[in-house]
Amino acid sequence: MPHSEQDGPLAKRQKVTSVAKATATPTQQQRSRVFAPYRTVGLVSPTDVPFTSIPLGKTTFQVTTSVGRSLQTYDLRRGLNLVFLTRPQTPFEITATHAWKDKVFAAWGDRGVGASQGIWIFQRGKKVGDLELPSDLQQPITQILIFGSWIVACSVTRIEVWKTATLGHYTTLFTMAARKGDNELTGGICTMPTYLNKIFAGRRDGWVEIWNVSTGKLIYTLLPPSPNCGAVTCMQPSPALSLMAIAYAGGPLAIRNILSDKIVIQLNAGTEDAAVTSICFRTDGMGAGQDGRKDGVMATATDQSGDITFWDLNEGGRVMGTLRSAHNPPTHDGTKVRGGVSKIKFLAGQPVIVTSGRDNSLKTWIFDETPFSPVPRILHTRSGHAAPVTSLRFLPSDFDGAEGGNKWLLSGGKDRSLWGWSLRRDGQSTELSQGNIRKKAKKAGILATQALSHGPTTTLDDLKAPEITCIACSLNRDGGMGAIPGKQPMWQKTRNPKKSLNAEISGATGWESVVTAHKDDPFVRTWFWGRKRAGRWAFQTGDGANVSTVTMSSCGTFAVLGSVGGSIDMFNLQSGLHRQHFPSRLTPAQARQVKMQQARQADTVVQLQARVASKFLPGTGKHTKAVTGIVVDAMNHLVVSCSLDGKVKFWEFLTGNLLNEINWAPMTAITGCRYHAASDLIAFSCDDGSIRVVDIETRQTIRELWGCQGTINDFIFSSDGRWIVAASQDSIIRVWDLPTSHLIDAIRLEKPCTALAFSSTGEYLAAASEGELGVNIWTNRSLFTHVPTRQISESSLQQVAGPTASGEGGQGLLEAAFQEEGGEEDEEEVTAPSLDQLSADMMTLSLVPRSRWQTLLHLDLIKKRNKPKEAPKAPEKAPFFLPSTNGAPSTIHNAIAGKPDDSQNESRITKFDQSKMEQAFSGSLRTGAASGNYDDFIEHLKALAPATADLELRSLSPGDSEDSNELLHFIRALTSRLKARRDYELTQAWMTVFLRLHFDIILESDVLMGALREWKQHQADECSRLDNLVGYCGGVVSFLRSPRT
Repeated sequence: MPHSEQDGPLAKRQKVTSVAKATATPTQQQRSRVFAPYRTVGLVSPTDVPFTSIPLGKTTFQVTTSVGRSLQTYDLRRGLNLVFLTRPQTPFEITATHAWKDKVFAAWGDRGVGASQGIWIFQRGKKVGDLELPSDLQQPITQILIFGSWIVACSVTRIEVWKTATLGHYTTLFTMAARKGDNELTGGICTMPTYLNKIFAGRRDGWVEIWNVSTGKLIYTLLPPSPNCGAVTCMQPSPALSLMAIAYAGGPLAIRNILSDKIVIQLNAGTEDAAVTSICFRTDGMGAGQDGRKDGVMATATDQSGDITFWDLNEGGRVMGTLRSAHNPPTHDGTKVRGGVSKIKFLAGQPVIVTSGRDNSLKTWIFDETPFSPVPRILHTRSGHAAPVTSLRFLPSDFDGAEGGNKWLLSGGKDRSLWGWSLRRDGQSTELSQGNIRKKAKKAGILATQALSHGPTTTLDDLKAPEITCIACSLNRDGGMGAIPGKQPMWQKTRNPKKSLNAEISGATGWESVVTAHKDDPFVRTWFWGRKRAGRWAFQTGDGANVSTVTMSSCGTFAVLGSVGGSIDMFNLQSGLHRQHFPSRLTPAQARQVKMQQARQADTVVQLQARVASKFLPGTGKHTKAVTGIVVDAMNHLVVSCSLDGKVKFWEFLTGNLLNEINWAPMTAITGCRYHAASDLIAFSCDDGSIRVVDIETRQTIRELWGCQGTINDFIFSSDGRWIVAASQDSIIRVWDLPTSHLIDAIRLEKPCTALAFSSTGEYLAAASEGELGVNIWTNRSLFTHVPTRQISESSLQQVAGPTASGEGGQGLLEAAFQEEGGEEDEEEVTAPSLDQLSADMMTLSLVPRSRWQTLLHLDLIKKRNKPKEAPKAPEKAPFFLPSTNGAPSTIHNAIAGKPDDSQNESRITKFDQSKMEQAFSGSLRTGAASGNYDDFIEHLKALAPATADLELRSLSPGDSEDSNELLHFIRALTSRLKARRDYELTQAWMTVFLRLHFDIILESDVLMGALREWKQHQADECSRLDNLVGYCGGVVSFLRSPRT
């Protein structure tokens, strides 16, 4: 919806809020009860839409990329720092962008024919206008071009033209008819300097049409060099007048003179499998020749490769150099790792080239090496995962209490990379280094020219670690930037124990703090978080099988890894040495002793008891299937492991012996486990769709949570241990409340969630969706508003809008804290019934605050304590700023002086309206006496303030007859309340105050004494009944807690 300009003053905040609340009622029903969408991190250039750039004055450039339905603008002078995010989001994916002056034009729409579409105009991240599209336009817009006074948009077979002055639609140009499909504009459109009102359109049949947009006429058609050149893939005007570079799908690239329609240079810049899709020319007059001091440099790239080729166009043209793997090349083995160059562009008058790729990266390269090099070096880079995210982990707080757990998020993806995302400043996000990959590739000959003959250069990723499947971290031993200074070997797979290692340096500076497990690989790798690079060690599983899971001890010293073969091994991160097997490995003598003990028969009772005591012998108890989860408790006493064999095993940390086990086989297999140290609870996900929670202290299952449909992809504890959040293959994220076992929230997403992470402060929930490159961040609404723990139903769940890259519709902590809650509850929420008493056999207390009836008991003491010691006095002399200038006495002084005299003539008792109090208190008491039901009177008395209740009790009168005796009616009202077993503590307090005030009158009246004896009898009977119940319950609890039972 476009924003409307406010001509007058803004409306009141209350009115705006009420309107927004009324219009947003349908969407509020679809939001999560616990989490609010915040933003999406990790997206830079994940789409096929090329970036657009524009100079900002004479000092910097701004580069704008598309991240789906919004745009991100980066400033080059600030190191590609993010400066703008466009809002609102477009209704559909953005298909084309163009920057012009201080505005950015973005075309959006579904790529299907006939779908809704439009062109929006953004300025400094805000929408300021849009272009009106023709009603008969049924094709998606693929390119936008602005020159002179014209705005030109290209679709499949037609060109739309608008005026820049009025933004009104001017005309529509249709390409010349040909065979079906040949008139499609595969090469887009472009313009040339000094060619007034002229545009060039490249067609599928290889023709290039020249149109005059002012007259709407086709002026000329450029034919391809040969009939088999193929479709036009891209066009780019050169700095030289009337020269244009045209690339064809068959591979040739021709630089043509438009005036004479002659080919000046023809190059074989591509192949049929990898045609050139982007061309740019260097405009600073340098870069060509042997010393780089000549003009005439052209760069070409293709979306089928990550390489960029630089050409010297002098003397017929030659290849100067090739920037190998500037972006990830696309893979052809069926994986979802993106790659290929989408666009390249030299900045005007600068030796800098900007490149973007489908690998979700934006890079700048600079030619400044000495001696001259035709290949540039990297200048700035902004990137993210090039493949879907598979694992997430919030960085925990270190021993100093730093807030790292709320700021940094670790993520591993299918692109074999490990990223650290900063939730406070995007510019701090970084990929953890795996060494100089390009240098290694160059030594191995991967970047050599001959490598192109073997196909696309996809072997660069082979030098990285395999895909990360599990992340474990602890910052208690992290040394920051100074951890183990100097150049250290990376990922040593073997270490000689006899080789000395200086433990003093690592002990003083710290060591690795992150450990990762990898897909189809037997090694676990370590990482320095402070230095943002790979660590020294690569630990191998004990049986040589592929690693399945890994964890770290809370102290940060030990890493424990499990394999698909069932083995569990522990390594020391400081020394890199193996420390323990689970179960422990026995010497030959110990193994023989265990076999003899197993073969010995228990013939006597003593031997039977000894056998039961030693149920798990040393060296026994290994898992028979893949280990799916390992946990080390907070005190390094126990190691808990689970496996696909359906067993949970508790190992002794020091000895490696099996202490206990829980066997759920063959009912289910365990697929994962999560540990919450503060509550000492561990949760296990099973293949039957359940999550079982076990108390480590008692080894008992305390909760079973059901509801997940399909495989449980990931699950986590909340930071306080009250919730368990689980994501399953049915695209629903469920939240259970552990104390009540209720399903309190369920979020239905568009795609299944594959990974979850909860920050240690409880502020953020991170979620990765299937096939998505970004990480969605949700804020925890329970930090700033009440979240009900009532059970919800999944029958009417609707899809919830998740976080977006622009943050539109998202809520930070501050925004969500001030959000007004809707007055209407969800239909599926069941309102708890209002019951005054659960059962007539139960003694029920009242809901009156304790302070109110306690104040009534001690009201005389409170009045005595609060009574002023002396009457207030007028000040002897008023302050200097109060008297008038003419010397007249101060009116304020007179008012203060006269106030005590006025108050002496008034009685505090007369301030009350006697008639109203008589009607409210005495009237309800007499009505209850007449009907025998004192409920209305008791409710009225409960609502009175302590001072008012004391006054009413003092005003009770004995009357002339039994019907008018208010003291008798009051005793009977309290007796009826005692018989109903309700408001027990209030009845005692009221009777205490009543007897204190009217004991002398009660002693003189036989009727009042008889009513009081009845009340005392019921009081004694109720006390005896309660004493018997409490004694019975205490005996049952003592029996259950007795060790003999």
